[in-house]
Amino acid sequence: MLQRKYLFPHVIEMNYQAGHRLGVNVYLIDGGSEFLLIDIGFIDTVDEIVEMVRQMDFNLSSCKMVIATHADADHIQGVARAKDLLKTKVAAHPESVGPLESGDEVMTYATIKAQGIEIPMPPCKIDLLLNEGDTIAVGNLKLQVWHMPGHTPGHLSFKMGNLLFSGDNIYKDSCVGVIDAHHGSNIPHFVSSLKRILADDSEFLLPSHGPVFRRDKKVLQKAIDRLTQYQSMADFGTCATSWPLLDEWEADVSSGKMPDFSRK
Repeated sequence: MLQRKYLFPHVIEMNYQAGHRLGVNVYLIDGGSEFLLIDIGFIDTVDEIVEMVRQMDFNLSSCKMVIATHADADHIQGVARAKDLLKTKVAAHPESVGPLESGDEVMTYATIKAQGIEIPMPPCKIDLLLNEGDTIAVGNLKLQVWHMPGHTPGHLSFKMGNLLFSGDNIYKDSCVGVIDAHHGSNIPHFVSSLKRILADDSEFLLPSHGPVFRRDKKVLQKAIDRLTQYQSMADFGTCATSWPLLDEWEADVSSGKMPDFSRK
């Protein structure tokens, strides 16, 4: 039997529970009569996670659902396996259904050929749709569903009391989830999602990667300022909304203005 290592009342994070890094953060919400899991990670660690749940004396049949915060492989490659082992339902935002049910290796980041990343992405049928404003009851607990697009179109976060399960929106070092056109990143939406967290009254943020931390306005504002700049930077390709330098150059070309190299 394993002693349960609660981060907060009713909340177990499975990396901390295991005492070693499994990969993505996996949160078990203990509602007493039932529990749910937020994300599940790679398929290679699913059996270990389920066995830990069993050894913590949870009845596997009381798993209400496994939630996909979004459709990235590091979060949900193992979700079909978990669904089978736990005999439970899988929930996600409607925008995540397509990549999850088709096993789209590009949209899920399972395949990035230029970097030599190619892992299988088993498709998984989504049983429940979660939308902005929904409430998930698990035992005597309630989680509020937030739709927080930006990193991906179907990204979800969850508010429970003074806790916000913030997913890939923000990490303790002010970094954010990958911004990439191939899996649907949208920088203006990302900025809006971060501003929502900034304006919230949650005390603790529980991200999908790295340590849990107290909500810090400076950390959030730093990310907001950086991403606001990204909207007008060629570095981010089609995720950028404009490129002022190119607009200025086009205006010069159209007006017949030639470069002046006489000034340093």
